[in-house]
Amino acid sequence: MNTGNWSIRAKIIALVAVPLAALVALWIFTTTLTVGPALHLLDTRTLRNEMSRPGDAVVAELQRERRLSVVYLAGRAQELPALDEQRSRTDAAVADFRERARGEDVRDAADEAVRARVDQVTTALELLPAGRGFVDRREMDKAGALGLYTGMIDEALRLFDALANLDDDALDREARATVALTRAREVLGQADALLAGAFAAKRFESGEHSQLVQIIGTERYLHVGAVSALSEEDRTAYQRMVEGEAFERLRELGDRTMAQGRDNAAVPISANAWQSAYEPVVRQLRDFELGISDDLTDRAAPVAAGVLLRLALAGLFGLAAIVLSLLLCLRVGRSLIRRLSGLRESAFDLADRRLPEVVARLRRGEDVDVAAEAPPLEYGTDEIGQLGRAFTEAQRTAVQAAVDESTMRRGLNEVFLNIARRSQTLLHRQLTLLDGMERRTTEPDELEELFRIDHLATRMRRHAEDLAILAGAVPGRGWRNPVSMLDVIRGAVSEVEDYARVTVNGVESVAIAGRAVGDMIHLLAELIENATSFSPPQTRVHVSGAPVPNGYAIEIEDRGLGMKPEELEEANRRLARPPEFDPANSARLGLFVVAQLGARHGVKIRLRSSPFGGVTAVVLVPPDLVLPDAEPAALLASPADDVPRRRVRVVTRVESAPAIESAPTPLKAVPSDRADLGARAAEETRLGPDGLPASAVAPSLGPDGLPRRVRQASLAPQLREQPTGDLPEDPAPAPRTADQARAAMAALQAGTARGRREADAAPPGPTSAAPARGTAAVPSVTPEGDDR
Repeated sequence: MNTGNWSIRAKIIALVAVPLAALVALWIFTTTLTVGPALHLLDTRTLRNEMSRPGDAVVAELQRERRLSVVYLAGRAQELPALDEQRSRTDAAVADFRERARGEDVRDAADEAVRARVDQVTTALELLPAGRGFVDRREMDKAGALGLYTGMIDEALRLFDALANLDDDALDREARATVALTRAREVLGQADALLAGAFAAKRFESGEHSQLVQIIGTERYLHVGAVSALSEEDRTAYQRMVEGEAFERLRELGDRTMAQGRDNAAVPISANAWQSAYEPVVRQLRDFELGISDDLTDRAAPVAAGVLLRLALAGLFGLAAIVLSLLLCLRVGRSLIRRLSGLRESAFDLADRRLPEVVARLRRGEDVDVAAEAPPLEYGTDEIGQLGRAFTEAQRTAVQAAVDESTMRRGLNEVFLNIARRSQTLLHRQLTLLDGMERRTTEPDELEELFRIDHLATRMRRHAEDLAILAGAVPGRGWRNPVSMLDVIRGAVSEVEDYARVTVNGVESVAIAGRAVGDMIHLLAELIENATSFSPPQTRVHVSGAPVPNGYAIEIEDRGLGMKPEELEEANRRLARPPEFDPANSARLGLFVVAQLGARHGVKIRLRSSPFGGVTAVVLVPPDLVLPDAEPAALLASPADDVPRRRVRVVTRVESAPAIESAPTPLKAVPSDRADLGARAAEETRLGPDGLPASAVAPSLGPDGLPRRVRQASLAPQLREQPTGDLPEDPAPAPRTADQARAAMAALQAGTARGRREADAAPPGPTSAAPARGTAAVPSVTPEGDDR
């Protein structure tokens, strides 16, 4: 039996139930053993009245019939009427015995041994009619008749032995002594029958005298043995009885017969002398036996009552002991179960509630008292109490470990935040230096390198912000006013290495609340970076957005390797429920950052398989962050309005360019969130007839060394309001800010880049200008993240 999987309650119940069941079984067994004898003693009166007395009557009648049958066989035919009369009395006694033996009272009171003896007596008596027939036809001699009746009487005496089996020692001894007296009296009856035959035949036949001597000796021996087992009172009464005249004369006659009698000789005593002595003795012996039997019957009832009383007391005490044991076992068992269950509940409470609450409080930065959160478990001083104290120490250790881990995590976050802040400070200074260098540099090759360094610095700043997010802090960038969704997406694209592979199409005009602009740029940049990193370099990444009933949905689709279903499920689980940052799982750093940024503003992110084999990231912006766009997405306000600043960078060197349309728009330009391309800058920077900016055709430098716009300088002479020579220069405007200067330079660079692309696309001809070198290819790079 495998009890290892049993509960504590089941084990304790089994431990208690088995001894209790054994005790109850022993109590029942002992009670049954005691009740049986007591009930048997109570049944003694029934058996005495219904079996012993009728049986004794049968024995007495059989003894008389035996004597008359022997006399008849000795040749005295005149005894036949007396024999017939005796047979009638015998039949009546036998019928009464059989009737009583079939009674329900006898069957209920008698045990198996008594019932078996009754059946044997009944069977023996069934031989009586046949035996009588042999006697009547004189087909049986005197010895045969003597044996026939003696056998039936012996069966009755065996029944008396069974009835004398009492469950009290004193009563049993006296009852057996009474049966012994009855047996001795029966032997005396055999002597009487033998002598009656001899008297009828006028002599002892061969062997009869020696048989008579044996019978008389047996009778005297049996009487001596039976008397010794009687009680003192009964023995005294017996002694007085045998000292009577009848007993003395019978003893004397017996002695004379044994001494003077011979086989085939006359009996030395007369029949009248023998009968006058025998009949009083037999009558007194039978009355003495019946008196003892009646006395035993009367004494058996009080003995049985005493046994039952003792049994009742013992049963009550036993039952009380069982109840007390049961209550004690229940009390101890319930105490053990309650204490062990309490200890188990404490363990579950620590594991399921208190320890997670402590961890949650520690994550919120709250102070935790270890002693208060891990109170001592009081369960006594025994082994369970010791186990409780051990568990108390274990839970204190667990809470202390959680506190220590939180302290370590807080320290690690502070380290991340410190590194992030330092990196942001350095990157800010680096970007400031790059701004100055870009303003002072006019060479395209140098500008190209500076812009690349600027782009790398922008990406480095995003990675520094990742450290701040890992530390649980908020990045430094922020806006007060709403920003166009298209500008947010372009700002995110500007922070991606393979920005040239990103196509932004179908973005419907809405605005994002200013508090979420920086985080949305960062979130989208991480997802776009993932898309470019895990897709072939010749494929494109498509970004689109549209309003939906529950917010604004942005889809970022790549055509890369894709993800397995179980990987998608695990990634979506992490995105839906941001886990605690685990330094051991740094391969999923991008997902962690995206999940944290999304959870901060209620933005939902989900990955799904793309029909083209890649992955589509769906970003659902909640309605509280989506606002109507106040102006077209291409017309951006100045930096003073706290919108993302944008810059169009040229990444190729221009040697010559064909004429291009005026008021160019930046196509597939590289945006940056550090500068913005404003409508004013686009209007102020016009192109001349040769396709170069007007400032390059008619330069007019201001005090800050940057080109300044000259009104109508790019117009045909016939279109000017007055001749060029007569046109006065505009008064020197106020010095431009750095952002305004970057906007003007961005417009120049955008026009140059567009002209370069169109020149590369024009077919060669005899009158065409020298071909341009084209845009330098953006090399494929090793992915910086392993977010999938």
